[in-house]
Amino acid sequence: MGKKVHYPSEIKVKAVEMKKNGFTNSEIMNELGIKNVSQIKTWMRWDRNGESYRFEQPIGKQYSYGKGPGSQDELEIERNKNKHLQMQIEILKKYKELERSWFRK
Repeated sequence: MGKKVHYPSEIKVKAVEMKKNGFTNSEIMNELGIKNVSQIKTWMRWDRNGESYRFEQPIGKQYSYGKGPGSQDELEIERNKNKHLQMQIEILKKYKELERSWFRK
C-alpha cells in the first residue's frame, strides 16, 4: 500500500479554482504535483457542498463523534454522542445474541 500524501490547503484551494476556470484534471495534476485525480474530485465535492473547513483536515482524522472542527454547536455535538452510544448499544445487543447462540449448541 502506498504512502498517504497530505496536500496543504493552499494546493487544494488552488486546484478547485483551476478546475472552475476550465483547466483539465491532468493539467491541474501536472502543475500542482497531485498524484491522483480522485483528490481533485473529492475537493470539488467538498467545495460544492460548502464543506470548505475540510481543506484544513489532517490525514486520518474524522469529523464525527465530536472530533470535528470547533464550528459544531452543542446540539450537534450531543446528537453525535447520542448516535455513537446508540451504535454501541446495537453492537452489544448483537454480541449478546451471538453469545446466547454459542451456549445453546
